Amino acid sequence: MFDIQEELKKLPAKPGVYIMHDAHDDIIYVGKAVVLKNRVRQYFQNNRSHTPKIRSMVSHVARFEYIVTDSELEALVLECNLIKEHRPKYNTMLKDDKTYPYIKITTGELYPRIFLSRNKARDKARYFGPYSSAQSVRETIELVQKVCRIRTCRRKLPEQIGKERPCLYYHMGQCQAPCREGGISSEEYQENVREAVHLLSGNFGPLIDELTGKMQEAAGRMDFEKAAWYRDQIISVKQIDQRQKITENEEEDRDVIAFARQRDEAVVQVFFFRKGKIVGREHFYLTGVGSDEGGEVLQAFIQQYYAGAPFIPRTLMIQYELPDRELIEQWLTGVKGRQVRIVVPVRGQKERMVELAAENARMVLEKDREKIRLEQARTTGAVKTLAEMLDIAGGIHRMEAYDISNISGVDSVGSMIVFEDGRPRRNAYRKFRIRTVQGPDDYASMEEVLTRRLQHGLLDRQKEGNVLEGEEGGFARFPDVLMMDGGRGQVNAALAVLDRFGLDIPVCGMVKDSHHRTRGLYYHNTVLPIDSRSELFKLITRMQDEAHRFAIEYHRSLHGHGQVKSVLDDIPGIGPARRRALMRCFGSIENIRAAKIEELEMADSMTAASARAVYEYFHRLPADSAD
Repeated sequence: MFDIQEELKKLPAKPGVYIMHDAHDDIIYVGKAVVLKNRVRQYFQNNRSHTPKIRSMVSHVARFEYIVTDSELEALVLECNLIKEHRPKYNTMLKDDKTYPYIKITTGELYPRIFLSRNKARDKARYFGPYSSAQSVRETIELVQKVCRIRTCRRKLPEQIGKERPCLYYHMGQCQAPCREGGISSEEYQENVREAVHLLSGNFGPLIDELTGKMQEAAGRMDFEKAAWYRDQIISVKQIDQRQKITENEEEDRDVIAFARQRDEAVVQVFFFRKGKIVGREHFYLTGVGSDEGGEVLQAFIQQYYAGAPFIPRTLMIQYELPDRELIEQWLTGVKGRQVRIVVPVRGQKERMVELAAENARMVLEKDREKIRLEQARTTGAVKTLAEMLDIAGGIHRMEAYDISNISGVDSVGSMIVFEDGRPRRNAYRKFRIRTVQGPDDYASMEEVLTRRLQHGLLDRQKEGNVLEGEEGGFARFPDVLMMDGGRGQVNAALAVLDRFGLDIPVCGMVKDSHHRTRGLYYHNTVLPIDSRSELFKLITRMQDEAHRFAIEYHRSLHGHGQVKSVLDDIPGIGPARRRALMRCFGSIENIRAAKIEELEMADSMTAASARAVYEYFHRLPADSAD
C-alpha cells in the first residue's frame, strides 16, 4: 500500500521529474522541479491555494514516483520526453503531433536535389521554411525548378549518369538532366543550386537584375524566343517574392507566438519569419489549459512543439512572460546549437505583431468552435450515445465492423474495418480471403474471418514483451464492441466464435430495412431502434458503407487479376455460354438455387441434363443463410 505522507518524507532535495499515477496506475501528470522535496509536497498541502485543475488532479493521485537528475535543464528535457510519450490527462497537451513541411536542398551532394521534407536531420543539406502547407511547398519548388532547373529525382549521381533516359522534367525545361551522359557539368549545375539557395533565402534582387540583363541582351540579338524565356523566368522569381508579403527591417529568423482560450481549450497561433519576411503561419490546438496562467500555457506549448521542430529560430516573440524563461532559453540554445532568445514585446511593431497573432488565434477559435462541436457530436458524441444505448459501463473507444462479399457465390472475401472514437483508423483495416467455405455461405464465412482475426490477436498478445499490444494497426488490441453487417444470424455466428475463445466482447447486428438501410441494432436478442436523424445513425451508416466498400474493393482487385470465377463453373456441363444464360434468366445465384429443374430448362441453351446437373449441385450444398 502506497502511503503518500510517508513517501513525501523520503523525497530528496534535488532536481528531477515527478510522475503522478491514478488508481489504475495510469500516468495523469508529469512535472519538473528544482527541488523535488519542496515541489511535490506543495501538491498535498494548503489545498485551498490550488487551481481547480490541480485540485482535481491531486484528488486522483494514488501514488507518485520521481527521477532525480543532475540539473534543472536535464529535468526539463526529461519532462518533455515523458509528456510526449505518456500524454498525461492533467498536463496541457498539444492536440496534434503533425510535422510541418520544409524545402530541402541536398547541398552535400555533387548534383544536389530539391524536395519537400518534414524532418530536419543534422546533415549538410540546406532547409528553408517552415511553410504553412505542403501545397505551398510544392508550388514554391515548382517555381524554383522553372528558374534554376535543378533535379527532384532520387537517382544516385554520378554513379547512375547515362544509365537511364532523362525524365519528363528535362523535356519540360525544369531540369538540366545531370543524369545524361555528357550533359551539364557539376560546376554549372552547382551554380544553378546557388541561385536556388539565394531565391529561397529571399535574395531576389541580384537574380532579377541578372535575368533582366540577359533578356535585354537576347532581345538586342533579335533572339526573341530566348528573351521571352528570360522574361518568364523573371515573372517566376517575382512570384516567389510575392509569397512573402509582410516584412520587417530586421532580417532575423523569429517566430511570433500568441494564443486565445475558450474554457479548457486554446488555440496557439505562430507566425514564421525568416530573414525578416513572413513565410507562413500555423495554428495549434491545446487541451487541458484549465485555469493555467498565460505564461504556463505558452511554456507547455513551446516545450512540446520545439522538442520536435526541425527548425528553431534565433528569437521567439511571445505574448506572456514564461515561468522558466531562462531555463527554456538554455534548453532551446542547446537544441539549436546557437543562442536563442525569448522576448515579450511591450511596444512598437513587435508588440503589434504579437497582438496580430493573438487576434488570429481568437478568430480561429471562434470559427472552429462550431465546427469542433459538430465534429465531436458526429464522432465521440455518437460513440457515447452508443455506449449508453448498449449500457457499456467503461465506454467505447474501438469498434470493428465486418462484411462478406462474393461474386456469383465463390471467391468470398471478408473485410474488417476499425473506428476509434468515431473516426476510421484505416491503417488497422484488414482483408481476408475465405479459405474453408464453399459456396455463398455468409455465416460460415463470417465465422472463419472472426476466428482468424481473434487467433492473430491472441498470438500477438502472447509474444515476448507484448510488443504488438500498441502497434499501429496490430491485431493484439481487441475492440470494445463488434458491429456485424446483419441481424440475428451474424450476431450468433460472432458470439459462437467469441465463446470458443473465452472472450467477452459485446456484439451488435446492424439491422437493415427493406430498402437496405439501417433501421436498428440487434443486441441481446432485441432490435434497438435508432432515429434516422441522429448522429449515431449516421455513424453506423458510415461504418456499414466503409466495411462494404473495403470488401468490394478487395473483391474487384482479385477480379482484376483474373482470380474470381463463378460457382457455376464447378458444375459439369456448364460453360461460359450457359452460365451467362442462367444469370440473364434468373438474375442471381440465389434465384438459380431456388429454381426447379423445369424452370432451369427454360434458360437459353440449357438441356434437361444440364438443368439436372445444376439442380443437384446446389441441393448437395448447405442452404444459403444470408441475411
